[in-house]
Amino acid sequence: MAHLITSVSFFTFNFSLAPLLATAEETETASSTLILAGVLLSLIVIYFASKLGGEICSRINLPPVLGELVGGVVIGVSALHLLVFPEGGAAASDSLVMSFLARTTTVSPEIADSIFATQSEVISLLAELGVIILLFEIGLESDLQELIRVGPQAAIVAVVGVVAPFATGTAGLVYLFNVPVVPAVFAGAALTATSIGITAKVLAELGQLSSREGQIIIGAAVLDDVLGIIVLAVVASLVKTGEIQISNIIYLIISAGVFLIGAILVGRFLSPYLIALVKQMRTRGELLLTALIFALSLSYIATVIELEAILGAFAAGLVLAETEKRKELEEQVVPVADVLVPIFFVCVGAKTDLGVLNPAVPSNREGLIIATFLIVVAIVGKVITGFTLFGQPDLNKLAIGVGMIPRGEVGLVFAGVGAASGALSEATEAAIIMMVILTTFIAPPLLRFVFQEPQTASSLNGTTTESVNLSASSESDSPSSEIETAQKPNN
Repeated sequence: MAHLITSVSFFTFNFSLAPLLATAEETETASSTLILAGVLLSLIVIYFASKLGGEICSRINLPPVLGELVGGVVIGVSALHLLVFPEGGAAASDSLVMSFLARTTTVSPEIADSIFATQSEVISLLAELGVIILLFEIGLESDLQELIRVGPQAAIVAVVGVVAPFATGTAGLVYLFNVPVVPAVFAGAALTATSIGITAKVLAELGQLSSREGQIIIGAAVLDDVLGIIVLAVVASLVKTGEIQISNIIYLIISAGVFLIGAILVGRFLSPYLIALVKQMRTRGELLLTALIFALSLSYIATVIELEAILGAFAAGLVLAETEKRKELEEQVVPVADVLVPIFFVCVGAKTDLGVLNPAVPSNREGLIIATFLIVVAIVGKVITGFTLFGQPDLNKLAIGVGMIPRGEVGLVFAGVGAASGALSEATEAAIIMMVILTTFIAPPLLRFVFQEPQTASSLNGTTTESVNLSASSESDSPSSEIETAQKPNN
């Protein structure tokens, strides 16, 4: 009898619980569907902002990546609130994407915040993948042999261009503005970057890419990228530990250098086998997927030893750039980068609150002063690099320094990694963004000016000389000259 009562009770309990379990499963399914819908809406907004901003910048002769950044600022927390993130203090009710989702679907207020958090996490994860692909692509576009062969002049410019702004920026933020050490170090690291893409484009337009100054600028910019990525990996690792110790810094620098060199050496040994394996494959995407496996493996190893994943991706790109499949791989990586990299830059802009630089608010004035300081250090710290090449009066040293000014996409990588790590305050992050934008905007016209000025002077001298020669020639061809010449033998 007791057994029968237990069975009936168990049956009754299960029967009464069944609707609840079904409701929970339906809710979970609905949440998954709504999360996917939120991610899709966010991607629509991100891609639209990136293309619109990129097209506008391209038409006014500016890097499209700046348009992606500005597009992110417009749709983000600074303006339209289409793309906002919970780590910035936003809730589901602050997101216009979530509001639109609520109007077009059956999102209940109880699950709106959880959907918003998960959707934001997915977008942030895609942005992280984007920066990994970006550094892999930069590695592919770099030439390891050129880095090895680059002259001492480029090496001097690169080292000074990293050390001077980093030391000045970090010390100034700590001692003048009382910024905590870790954020100050990160902001100083952001000052070390140089955008080789922007400078190379302007030099090509001026016909100075193969000039002596142009070669020094390009070589130094490539070295700057390598040194800057190592600095970024070290600083980002310091953020994870939360403290600055000399022994820790030395360990991280050594580990970053050993990892980069070791990955390149091991990769150069393994790359012929990878290429041979690719040649044996018969399915689609054999080269791209094998390369991504290699890049993601090095990124994973870098993450495990407390470095940044981007250092592993960059090392993988450097290694594969030496193989016979380099050009083919570059072409195949471009579509992947076109899909993922804009998410990173738009998210960097969307998370940047430019409102903290509003001078009308008294508490924001410190942020504006910090931004001004970073901009001055960013410009002066690079301009002086050309003047460190002593004993070469024939070089256009000012042009070399100006060519190192633009931060471009490299500076945005620093800002994005810093924002994702949580090391930067809103004011410091916005100040770095403003520094990147301004240095990128002013570098092309300045570079045109410093290269054209000597050419104008020389052309004027050439014109004057030519005029004098023509005048002398016309005088010698005049009748009086002929008479004098004819009379001279008679005398």
